[in-house]
Amino acid sequence: MTTPKLRLGVNIDHVATLRNARGSAWPDPLRAALLAEAAGADGITAHLREDRRHIRDGDMDALRAGIGIPLNFECGATAEMQAIALRLKPHAVCLVPEKREERTTEGGLDVAGDDNRLATYIAPLRDAGCRVSMFISHDPRQIEASARIGAAVVELHTGLYSDLHAEGREAEAEAEAELQALREGAALAHSLGLEVHAGHGLTYDNVGPIAAIPELVELNIGHFLMGEAVFLGLGPAIEEMRRLMDLARAG
Repeated sequence: MTTPKLRLGVNIDHVATLRNARGSAWPDPLRAALLAEAAGADGITAHLREDRRHIRDGDMDALRAGIGIPLNFECGATAEMQAIALRLKPHAVCLVPEKREERTTEGGLDVAGDDNRLATYIAPLRDAGCRVSMFISHDPRQIEASARIGAAVVELHTGLYSDLHAEGREAEAEAEAELQALREGAALAHSLGLEVHAGHGLTYDNVGPIAAIPELVELNIGHFLMGEAVFLGLGPAIEEMRRLMDLARAG
């Protein structure tokens, strides 16, 4: 199969985390999104959490109005978030599992165990023109359920792969097994007509094998890029990730 160019979605949540630490107006997430756009990002991702720990409602409005590339609105599958998404009508709505006590998103959404509710939940989002994505594990049951309820996209959770990769040689076999499971999950999702994305925990060191998966269309990366931006600047940090993704595809 022809391997398309891999899109890069940049998650700007943690610009808002830094801003909120001082309760000020700086740094501005919209400014970060515009810098990401200028550096070659193909989309902007922002997660509006129930507790508003980083991105806030006003940020979503500013991003929707201010950027020229697609906005991916991450949220929990709640009535409140559905109403906000229907008002904003972003390019994409990515449903994620959410717990107040977690530091970051843990695991994937249980679509198979909640398929009837989620099918009803996503219907008005689809009718409004939003591409609905399910943030899930590579479990075939979750992939098949996502296709069954009418999602357009699945985003495969790469967190475990990233954690195992960071452990080095001690976890090399486990990391390779997880990578193979992600490959198989991407192939299954593609065969079912789903657009396949991936993300969580990706870095310069581990992105290559993920970017090389031919069925993947988009990677969403945030925390690592915001950290590298402290040292390199946001534009150069994104440009280096773009280079590594393109290199993996060329190989």
